[in-house]
Amino acid sequence: MKIEVNHPACVGSGQCVLSADDLFDQDDDGIVILLHDEAGPGREAAARRAASLCPARAIMLTD
Repeated sequence: MKIEVNHPACVGSGQCVLSADDLFDQDDDGIVILLHDEAGPGREAAARRAASLCPARAIMLTD
């Protein structure tokens, strides 16, 4: 599963980091940092959860 983020849309809520801290981090301003652009088979559920919890819908997933 491929992960993309829309940095300008990010509002810095941190839900992605709380859901999948091995896939996402935040910079000093709270904006999402994508650590890995692919979610392996064991991390797909966490990536989906992070995308669904993002209030700005700044995380996009493609299979």
